Amino acid sequence: MAALETSKETILRYAFGNVLSFFILVLIGVLAFSIRLFSVIKYESVIHEFDPYFNYRVTQYLTKNGIYDFWNWFDDRTWYPLGRVIGGTVYPGLTLTAGTIWWLLSSLNIPLSVETVCVFTAPIFSAFASWATYLLTKEVKGAGAGLTAAALLAMVPSYISRSVAGSYDNEAVAIFALIFTFYLYIKTLNTGSLFYATLNAISYFYMVCSWGGYTFIINLIPMHVLLCIVTGRYSSRLYIAYAPLVVLGTLLASLVPVVGFNAVMTSEHFASFLVFIIIHVVALVYYIKGILSPKMFKVAVTFVVSIGLVVCGAALAVLIALVASSPTKGWSGRSLSLLDPTYASKYIPIIASVSEHQPPTWPSYFMDINVLAFLVPAGIIACFLPLSDASSFVILYIVTSVYFSGVMVRLMLVLAPAACIMSGIALSAAFDVFTRSIKFQLPGATENFERDAGETSSNSVVAQNDVAKTEKNEDAVKERPSKKNRKKEKENVEKPSVKSQIKKKLLILPLEASIIAIFLLVLLGAFYVVHCVWAAAEAYSAPSIVLTSHSHDGLHVFDDFREAYAWLSHNTEVDDKVASWWDYGYQTTAMANRTVIVDNNTWNNTHIATVGTAMSSPEKAAWEIFNSLDVKYVLVVFGGLVGYPSDDINKFLWMVRIGGGVFPHIKEPDYLRDGQYRIDSQATPTMLNCLMYKLSYYRFVETDGKAFDRVRRTEIGKKYFKLTHFEEVFTTHHWMVRIYKLKPLKNRIRGRAKKSKSKASSTTSTKRIGMKKKNPWH
Repeated sequence: MAALETSKETILRYAFGNVLSFFILVLIGVLAFSIRLFSVIKYESVIHEFDPYFNYRVTQYLTKNGIYDFWNWFDDRTWYPLGRVIGGTVYPGLTLTAGTIWWLLSSLNIPLSVETVCVFTAPIFSAFASWATYLLTKEVKGAGAGLTAAALLAMVPSYISRSVAGSYDNEAVAIFALIFTFYLYIKTLNTGSLFYATLNAISYFYMVCSWGGYTFIINLIPMHVLLCIVTGRYSSRLYIAYAPLVVLGTLLASLVPVVGFNAVMTSEHFASFLVFIIIHVVALVYYIKGILSPKMFKVAVTFVVSIGLVVCGAALAVLIALVASSPTKGWSGRSLSLLDPTYASKYIPIIASVSEHQPPTWPSYFMDINVLAFLVPAGIIACFLPLSDASSFVILYIVTSVYFSGVMVRLMLVLAPAACIMSGIALSAAFDVFTRSIKFQLPGATENFERDAGETSSNSVVAQNDVAKTEKNEDAVKERPSKKNRKKEKENVEKPSVKSQIKKKLLILPLEASIIAIFLLVLLGAFYVVHCVWAAAEAYSAPSIVLTSHSHDGLHVFDDFREAYAWLSHNTEVDDKVASWWDYGYQTTAMANRTVIVDNNTWNNTHIATVGTAMSSPEKAAWEIFNSLDVKYVLVVFGGLVGYPSDDINKFLWMVRIGGGVFPHIKEPDYLRDGQYRIDSQATPTMLNCLMYKLSYYRFVETDGKAFDRVRRTEIGKKYFKLTHFEEVFTTHHWMVRIYKLKPLKNRIRGRAKKSKSKASSTTSTKRIGMKKKNPWH
């Protein structure tokens, strides 16, 4: 009777725990969504940054014209005169996701615009990512750690920076796909289910559709499989978790047009194929070991290893041949910059010029993951107690993500989920120890503790029996054990439960220390929450298209970008071409609907170098370059008046470097004075006479009479000059965007007519022209 009541109480407690976990997860999802709405509340519902405007434009085209026209869309408004095949050069996951959401809402008669759906896609998927983090961490260390990790991810600033409302970029859905793929891999590894293995391949396919960072998955999972094989942890579950992923995942990835045959032809994917061969060799060895005698097994292993070495040698020879045929050894430029942090600065300045490709500083770690940086080591230690296949995977995940985040600040986004998982495991383990210590030392709690320990031990016996059954099913080909062996196995199963009770009793801390420790952990969590809310509200909520500043006379709003694009849209012809640095290409195409020469896709280095050369050249030479590209307007961003630091003058040295990489007559030392980049009176003549300097500082002296640049904090060197080949047509209210028009060619027909008349004239008229007479009318 008492046992029945105990079992009922256990069932009720389990059911209550599940219901409570469900409501906590709902609240975590609401938190993840709402904390990303500061940008809409403080500003307006608008697309942020630069790349999201291209994604928004593509989504508009998809919802208007359908999926078939989207795959075959040739965009003639970008990269003039080359154009761009959108369907074959874009990762379609984000676009198809937002388009599907809009279609579902429209079918339900919910009238939301495409822009509204795009603005709120990232906050919605941040909630999904939090729930996926719960599932992943639960598979590793239990539900308590999962709930903690999910709550941490919902607020982590590194993820908020890429998923605020309006941040319609690939990472908005890719981080969810990344975490969910890892969860399904661990789930398959724990269960050995082919169903979850198939779902894992489909999730990987969605990740391939969403972001180029899918190569992180297809390299991290093979590393973990190889680690398990080397450490003697091979099992049939490991094979089921990995082999279908490589086969189905590669086939599905090759269906994505932007990937295609790169899924089997580039070096980023070769590690998965090599490990695929190795795991089959190991599986064959284990299979032979189960059906042969020890003597025959040695002979068979020698044969299998020999065949395996031959196959691996042939595969390596093919891979080496493919790699040797490529000047970059089969790696993409971004992958090479991750493996060699100095590669981009040496050989590909277009990659090094992007701010998010720079290495992070130490303060950026504290800004983006805050106190999680101090909890991660504790989480790693907890994963070793005990070490399992799942916990070894998250350890490998955190180690690799820390390295990649140290190379490229953009990959702090990949580090954030790993840091949240490790911190959730650490906090859960710490709370478990402290709360158990308090519970054990309360009056009359000894009986409850023993009963809980008994339930825990019984549960552990059941779990270990399940594991024993799984292993028994895996080794069904082996001989059936005798009764004596069964008895020994039963004793071995029962012994760990007693040891676990002893260990738990040894982990009892003093009551005062436990209370103080819990208070400090709560205080640490409160500090984390305050920092995350501040980061979401102030640091990452402002859209780059609309800027604000606070001064003694209140809030100032700078809406110059939209002002400039509106002027282009209303005051220029539809077919006019606009030249600018590549940063503003997507916005110009999406907001002004005008053809641009280069944009943020940066696929053609020569074309970008041509624009950089024009900006670095004198006015006449620049006019000739732009005229050859049919450019009618030139747009430059200037922040010297209001103190906007991300203007074209600060980016100018990258224009010089990229242009000089293709056109040798552009030399960086010509623009530097004693190795320093200057725009004052000490600037070089080449710098003072280049087009970028003139278009930025034309009439600047009229603003304050001194021409003081608030970004560079100095007076400019050349204040008074005129433009001969360009004319100013529009400057925004705060001088942040300036638009110039190319002057037309001078009419030369009149000069030719004069020349022909002089040839046809007589010698007397020539003499008369040659005589110098005073004009009587003057």
